[in-house]
Amino acid sequence: MADLRTYVLDTNVLIHDPTALFRFAEHAIFVPMVVLEELDSVKNGVSEIAANARQASRFLDTIIADADVRTIAAGLPLPAHAPGGEADPPCGRLFLQTAALVTDKTLEILGHSADNSILASAVALAADAPADSVVVVSKDINLRIKARIVGISAEDYYNDKVLDDIDLLYSGLSLVDSDFRDHCTPLRDAQDARFCVPGDELPDVSPNECLYLEGTDNEAQEFIVCGERDGDWTVRPALDFRSSGTAVWGIHARNMQQNFALNVLMDPDIEFVSLVGVAGTGKTLLALAAGLTQCLDMRRYKEIVVTRATIPVGEDIGFLPGSEEEKMTPWMGALMDNLEVLSEPEGSGEWGRAATTDLLQQRIKIRSLNFMRGRTFLNRLVILDEAQNLTAKQMKTLITRAGPGSKFICLGNIAQIDTPYLSETTSGLTYVVDRFRNWPHSAHITLQHGERSRLADFATQHL
Repeated sequence: MADLRTYVLDTNVLIHDPTALFRFAEHAIFVPMVVLEELDSVKNGVSEIAANARQASRFLDTIIADADVRTIAAGLPLPAHAPGGEADPPCGRLFLQTAALVTDKTLEILGHSADNSILASAVALAADAPADSVVVVSKDINLRIKARIVGISAEDYYNDKVLDDIDLLYSGLSLVDSDFRDHCTPLRDAQDARFCVPGDELPDVSPNECLYLEGTDNEAQEFIVCGERDGDWTVRPALDFRSSGTAVWGIHARNMQQNFALNVLMDPDIEFVSLVGVAGTGKTLLALAAGLTQCLDMRRYKEIVVTRATIPVGEDIGFLPGSEEEKMTPWMGALMDNLEVLSEPEGSGEWGRAATTDLLQQRIKIRSLNFMRGRTFLNRLVILDEAQNLTAKQMKTLITRAGPGSKFICLGNIAQIDTPYLSETTSGLTYVVDRFRNWPHSAHITLQHGERSRLADFATQHL
């Protein structure tokens, strides 16, 4: 068995994931007193930070229960999993700071702060422990740097990572052999042109995964996996949305990935779609075009609900006056830009464009994430933009708002994360792509080619 360690937890770890108390297997966890004070200072409010702080405090209260001072000083046994959660490997013991710890002289150069109090605890623990057996765990990179300066091992909190490497993220696309069509057997009982493919020919595919043959970019070599049937896979040819005659709200696909995206966006049997791609690949435009067609032409949905995480790229501009929709307007620049493209009917003048814009805005509702809890969306198409800035918990909160007849579309670029403590492998968008992969009513497409302009495409590749 590996050598046991003592992990000193920073406050931001418990705020990021309250169940971190149960994620360190058989190793010991040490929570300094200053961490409890910081949890107490942020517990008030309705934000996710406050909710997580309260949850962490509740977990600690449950673990301590009626333990006396001696029992606490000796270490409290941790349960094998969080109350109400799934079982994890057996946990070790929880130690809380019960006495003042001597601060090492090397910490005097750092000054007095909450972070340095945590480092002081780690230094005192390491003085009587084997080398590298005491580790500071923090989401704060500066605290980890300071810990290494004073000779303490430090690590990021990795348990919330969905994947070890973002390159392992499911792309939704698979290249098949040139003889793929030779293994396709037409299904006579299918209402459309579907084929049966032996399971051993497609060993690693998922429902609604997109298949393509190497060669020219045309619909004759593009297929979509429909589902599993007696150990074999059912596939259908992808519809062609490249020509103007099959355009979706005046928009046609410009490459293979966009064609696959429109296929899954227009499929009523697919209730969850995630589109990942760099800027300019057409994520928002395709989602809006498909939504308007299904909302206004096909009457599948009553309206389109658009929301996004309000994370500023630069300095925050402060208080925004107006209603909920008016406050969200500055964050919806991408939506407005795409609506400008979609609200220009052919052969219409300025009055026609104005009338179309008014019609579209009546069916598109802009909502804030802050007021989503408790809501239920019935027969709505919900577009969640900039989803890479949400945590896994926030994604769960939003997607569980879906009622009967609704469809969720998550859009984002995992290379542009603006939220502190989130990375490509811990983003909520990465989380849902991985967890929805094998659900038969979901689909995912990774868009790779920028189609905004040649300037934007060059900037994406070279800057």
